Amino acid sequence: MKTAKDFIIFPLDVPTAEDAKQYVKLLKDAVGMFKVGLELFVREGPGIIHNLKKWGAERIFLDLKLHDIPATVERTMRQIVKLEVDFTTVHCGENILGLQAAVNGSLDKVGVLGVTILTSVSAGFNTASLVMRRAHDAKEAGCAGVICSGNETSIIKRDLGRNFLAVTPGIRFANNNLPADD
Repeated sequence: MKTAKDFIIFPLDVPTAEDAKQYVKLLKDAVGMFKVGLELFVREGPGIIHNLKKWGAERIFLDLKLHDIPATVERTMRQIVKLEVDFTTVHCGENILGLQAAVNGSLDKVGVLGVTILTSVSAGFNTASLVMRRAHDAKEAGCAGVICSGNETSIIKRDLGRNFLAVTPGIRFANNNLPADD
């Protein structure tokens, strides 16, 4: 039976391995998964994944939001498989081909989550309609689920099934270096 811990993904939105290490050591018994984003991954390289596991992170979500031509996405996913992470992200983008390439490249070893829309750039869109279209594409492509706002989770679960993941962002740490609305 799943516990509350199994549903919590802690974002390691920090710039250094030392910062990440402090959070993992502090939260490893209360958090089911740790998310590594672009900033930490680019600064520390793929070795950060090994270190997180050494420090006690049982499950890791690599949030790189891949978006490129399908062949490049598939080859990149094959490299991500070697890191032995649990999930990674790919932009849903203009069509289903990039998502299919990511799923193919995952070799059923890494769960692919489609990023439906970045809320910071969604002005002017019919967001709910776009999110649902992209969620349907992600499911058709074989993705494990999508990243979406909490506003869409109930309709995604209703339309695409309880086993299709709807991962929602949480609350960011207060940080004077980032805009409040990004």
